[in-house]
Amino acid sequence: MFLRFAYHNLLYVLVPLVVCAFVYRFYFYRPARYVFPLSGYLRSKGIVKKSYRHYILFGLRAAALTVLTFLVARPQWVDERSSINVDGIDIVLTLDVSGSMQCIDDIQDPRERIVVAKDEAIKFIEKRTNDAVGVVVFGAEALSLCPLTLDKSMLKEVVGGIYLGYINQGGTFLGTGLATAVNRLRKSPAKSKIIILLTDGIPSPEDRVSPEMAIQLAKEFGIKIYTIAIGGTGRTYARLPNFGIAQVQSQPINIKLLQSIATETGGVYFRASNPQDMRVIYNKIDELEKTNYETQLFHRYYEAFLTFIWLFLALFIIEFGLRVSIWRGV
Repeated sequence: MFLRFAYHNLLYVLVPLVVCAFVYRFYFYRPARYVFPLSGYLRSKGIVKKSYRHYILFGLRAAALTVLTFLVARPQWVDERSSINVDGIDIVLTLDVSGSMQCIDDIQDPRERIVVAKDEAIKFIEKRTNDAVGVVVFGAEALSLCPLTLDKSMLKEVVGGIYLGYINQGGTFLGTGLATAVNRLRKSPAKSKIIILLTDGIPSPEDRVSPEMAIQLAKEFGIKIYTIAIGGTGRTYARLPNFGIAQVQSQPINIKLLQSIATETGGVYFRASNPQDMRVIYNKIDELEKTNYETQLFHRYYEAFLTFIWLFLALFIIEFGLRVSIWRGV
């Protein structure tokens, strides 16, 4: 634990003012003095000795003023941690939110693909304690929902709030989604940068950014891409109005493209046929992407307001008590 000041810049102004006040008090301030002949005679005979009471009282007041000065700068106790090895990777989760993500792959687990993707992404985020994570979604357009951040509570809230229709779901602009994710990572100073791309369809021909162009951008900035094709190889279901869960025609997935994206950028391709596969895949990615480095961690700031205010009050009360009691009139 050590002490820091949240508004330390104020000390550059307040401390010189306090010092100037002390200098003025000692060297320039001249209080009224009353001289009596008898007092000088008594002092010369050693009957009356010089009193240091006013110096003590002034010291107490000066100490109280100093404490008050530091109090204005908002003192805080910092929980200091020593150098430790931690994992540190910048990750952008890139999720497909096109209309086909409403499909259900396991009738025994009737969660839609988007819900499964969100649930497993949140569990993955919880594991990456020291990693900065961002979120990008894409459909017939792409949107960066959250920049790289270590605030896991905010990340989980953002991912949990994704729903179909958040953006135009009438297409799969995979290239634009990847390019948006690359843009989030291109200025990252991290040694390891990865994108986790999850999709269940074929890129739309209307997309202005081709997957090949996105691959080149990722390679240029040293970004590794893990691709996940979500979608069953057998029956596919969906919730239909007035009909409940019914079997629907399965949408094709461009597996060769996803394999190419992963291979060319140094990542790995995965296929998730059901919710259980999704959890296994995220666990594998979590195991694969570990980068150890040594860092100084400083966590948790505790306000030192009460410590300083009690010290100020103690000094003030002592001085006031001495002035109105045993040293009255000093």
